[in-house]
Amino acid sequence: MELRQLSYFVAVAEELHFGRAAMRVNIAQPALSTQVQALEKGLGVQLLVRSTRKVELTQAGEVFYDRCVRMLGELDLSAEMARAAGGRTMREIRIGTIYPATTGVLPAFLARIGRKFPDIRLHVSNGSTADIIRQLECGKLNLGFIRPVENIGSLRFFSIAHERYLLAVPMGNPLASKNEVTIEDLRGQKIIAFKRQNLSYTERYFSETFAEHGLNDNVAYTCDDTFLLISLVSSGLGVGFAPEWTGELPGRDVVLKKVTGIDLKIGLGVAWSKDDPTAARDDIIDIARTLGRPGR
Repeated sequence: MELRQLSYFVAVAEELHFGRAAMRVNIAQPALSTQVQALEKGLGVQLLVRSTRKVELTQAGEVFYDRCVRMLGELDLSAEMARAAGGRTMREIRIGTIYPATTGVLPAFLARIGRKFPDIRLHVSNGSTADIIRQLECGKLNLGFIRPVENIGSLRFFSIAHERYLLAVPMGNPLASKNEVTIEDLRGQKIIAFKRQNLSYTERYFSETFAEHGLNDNVAYTCDDTFLLISLVSSGLGVGFAPEWTGELPGRDVVLKKVTGIDLKIGLGVAWSKDDPTAARDDIIDIARTLGRPGR
């Protein structure tokens, strides 16, 4: 079993397509297939199910993929630690972010990092809080802009902002013209709420809030995306709580209203691994901390 075989297998496991994986690792497709087959032969188990239509991971492949990602991440981390110990400067910062951060704190952070380290490469990818945490833990990401989490193991987090959610109401709804919307007003409305495959921080927060005010029975539609929620509201299907920044979206027949008695704010912050020499640099974290200061 060779290190390059692990890298090749990870590429196929993530692309689930030998052609795309071959382009990604810059080798010919037949050579990639041969290397993966040699890996399977050496392990004595089948990692992939191949057909003319698709490529899938076997159960053994899923387990092995997780271990490969961690091992390769550890190797990258070890290399960065060696460079840091030898006085070499960092070459790249890999950042994971949930969408709300991309409209505010992330651009400010990237601008400040760019001024501080003009020669560094920055790579940004989107994902859920859970996905970003997994990639921080295995060394695939250096920093993550995510929803609040606890400091467990090597994971570290601090809050930098709170995002306010207001009630999105279609323009033709009677609530759109009311000066004051109350919880009682919501009892006669169909509510559109978030529901994702994995119970997210946001979904759990809203579910608990709806339960507290006896509104769970009013949830008639669910979706897993903020833009989709706004589209459903705009079409007149119901009302739903959306981030304040959605009020600036063009071409939407939606008005945002504050609901008396409900103050919905969801935290946003920065996470990293204390074992990561790139993220753990004091200047990187200090720059991130300034994003939460008043007047930024």
